[in-house]
Amino acid sequence: MKWTRWIASAVLAGTMATGVIAGTSGAATRSHATSATTLTLWENYGTEQNATATRALVKAFEKLHPTIKINVVSEPAANYFSLLQASAISHNGPDLAVMWTGLFTLQYENFLQNLKGMVPAKDLSRVEDLQWTANDFNAANGPFVVPLEVQFYIGFYNKSAFAKAGIKSVPKTWSQLYSACTALKKVGITPLVYGNGGQALGAEFYPWYDASYLMIGAHSVADWKGLYDGSIPWTSSQNVAQLAAWQKLKTAGCTNPDVLTKTNNIQQFENGKAAMLVDGTWDTAQYTKAMGSKVAAFVPPFSTTPIKGVVEFAGDGFSMTSYSQHKSADVQFLDFLTTQQAGSIVNAAGLIPAIKGMSTSNAVNQEMLDFVNKGGYTPYPMLDNVVQGNVVNTGSKVLPSVLADQESPKAALTQMNQTLQQLPAAQRGTKYAG
Repeated sequence: MKWTRWIASAVLAGTMATGVIAGTSGAATRSHATSATTLTLWENYGTEQNATATRALVKAFEKLHPTIKINVVSEPAANYFSLLQASAISHNGPDLAVMWTGLFTLQYENFLQNLKGMVPAKDLSRVEDLQWTANDFNAANGPFVVPLEVQFYIGFYNKSAFAKAGIKSVPKTWSQLYSACTALKKVGITPLVYGNGGQALGAEFYPWYDASYLMIGAHSVADWKGLYDGSIPWTSSQNVAQLAAWQKLKTAGCTNPDVLTKTNNIQQFENGKAAMLVDGTWDTAQYTKAMGSKVAAFVPPFSTTPIKGVVEFAGDGFSMTSYSQHKSADVQFLDFLTTQQAGSIVNAAGLIPAIKGMSTSNAVNQEMLDFVNKGGYTPYPMLDNVVQGNVVNTGSKVLPSVLADQESPKAALTQMNQTLQQLPAAQRGTKYAG
């Protein structure tokens, strides 16, 4: 789940492909419907690149299907899901809606249409990460979402800052990261910058990008289920040790002092005053536009041994509401999202297509894909999409205080563990449930 940002999206260069891609697997087909249909699509993207991609996808789809029109409505990010839920009760909501994946999908599945048997199986087979949109995270149960893009929680670093500090290789462990911090401070560069970065949904930074890598450094991807069902308590010694190493970043001077409230951390990174930050692919195009070849991707090295896991996850996409009166037309749009034409449009917006086998023209985004495809990194989901919402909310309150050295790792993790234990048994059992 990305933390939605109200920042200007990159302007699409050139014109979007809107015709059928000749000779391409998964090319769109034109509608032969004769009656006009108008669909409503809700999104919560603000002005970020996903909004640009959404409107371009709609435009291309309407050209292919001239009897179907899609009215795109931008809803406020802060209460988007509350609005969706309220509209579902009265059945006056949208036909199509942006939906986050993982437990968010399962939490709202009561008003989402299962797409099994509706969107052709051969077309769905082209899409990445469908398992994270299905009951118990099993794709065979049928997806509720067609992903828009593949997202990474990831680190970005300034190659010029590293060169100035004499850092010849990207750190892959805690100790290497601390050494890099020492070198960067010697040349007057903030090693790792934190802040709220223009995020719309909170005055403090969002901790779950970092928390994902803290848990990657502690557990295998299979063992993450233990954080959900409680067989690995949040207060485990591995988790406490990871948070203690993370807290040391500030106490050792590796970060800016105002980690919770800094508002210009992105600008500080872009202008070379900070060497690294942890963010997501929805900002890649902004960094490459501002910094050119100086910016590159790295996997946050929150591990005592060389890090070998990376967050690669289809964090959001589009769903059909179960009460939509235009399901045939809805299916045509969702099916269009599985095509390479749609993937090309997503790529042109600076994002990574969720279509298997497709690459991306943004070199930094491609670096991220290569971590898995060529570097042997194990893909992990976004931790905040596979951990119960109540636990995420508690973590969002207490984890920032750990980084700021205002609360001990054990105390924060104890609160998260208590939240987990207070949930109904069905929400912390052997099967994932919303």
